[in-house]
Amino acid sequence: MSKPKIALQLYSVRDDCQKEWEKTLEAVAKMGYEGVELAGYYDRSAEEWRKMLDNLGLKVAGAHIPLDSLLGDEFKKTVEFHKILGNQNLVVPWIPPEKFSTREAILETAKLFNELAEKLKAEGMRTGYHNHSAEFQRVDGEMIWDIFFKATVPEVIMQLDTGNAMHGGVSADEVLDFIKKYPGRAITVHLKEYSATNDKAVLGEGDMKWKEFLALCESIGGTEWYIIEQESYAYPPLKCVELCIQNLKKIMEE
Repeated sequence: MSKPKIALQLYSVRDDCQKEWEKTLEAVAKMGYEGVELAGYYDRSAEEWRKMLDNLGLKVAGAHIPLDSLLGDEFKKTVEFHKILGNQNLVVPWIPPEKFSTREAILETAKLFNELAEKLKAEGMRTGYHNHSAEFQRVDGEMIWDIFFKATVPEVIMQLDTGNAMHGGVSADEVLDFIKKYPGRAITVHLKEYSATNDKAVLGEGDMKWKEFLALCESIGGTEWYIIEQESYAYPPLKCVELCIQNLKKIMEE
C-alpha cells in the first residue's frame, strides 16, 4: 500500500486559527503538511474552507464532530457540509460517559455507530471514534475500547490517539497491540507523544515506539493518514507542530 499522508489536527493550533485563520493555514502548508483534520470551523463556510485549502494544496484528512451532528435532522446538514469540503472521515472525539458506563451501554453505543456507518457509506463517507484516556478503563474486566471495537463493524474507523492512550495507563507495547488486534481499522491515527518525564515533549522526544507503530500502520493498519496532534507546548504552538513533522519525517526515513 502507499505511504500514509501527513496531516495536522488543527486543534493543535486552535488559538492561532482563531486569530489568524488564513496565515495559520498558510504556515501549516509551508511546513510540509499534506492535509488537516478540522475541529471546529472558525465561523467559515464549507465553501470558504474548500477554497482556502485548495489554494494551499491541502486536503481534508477528516474532522472531529459531535455525535449529535450525525443524528436526526443534523445528519443531512453535516453530510452536505463535508461533501463540499471533500471530506470522507467524520470522527466523533467524545461521547457522554454514560454511553460507556456499562457493557450494555457500550454495546448500544456500538450499535449506533454501526447504523451511522451504514448511512454514511451510502454518501461515500465513514464515521469513527477517537479515544481520550477513559476508554482504557475496564468494565466487567475488559477494556471499554475492546468491547466497543469488537462490537463495531470494520467500517467504523478506530482513530487511536497514542498519547491519550498512554495517559490512560496503556503501555507503548499495548498501543502497538491495538493495531494488531484490529487490522485495517486504523484508517486515520493520531500521532501524539507521551513522556513520563516531560509533559511538553513533541513527537520523537518521549516514550512512544514510533518506528514500530508506523510499520504496523503501514503493513496491517490500513492507515491512510498520520494526523499529528500536540496539546502541550514548550514553544509557541506553530513551532511545536513544525518540530513534530520534522521529527516524524526523520523517523520515517530511518
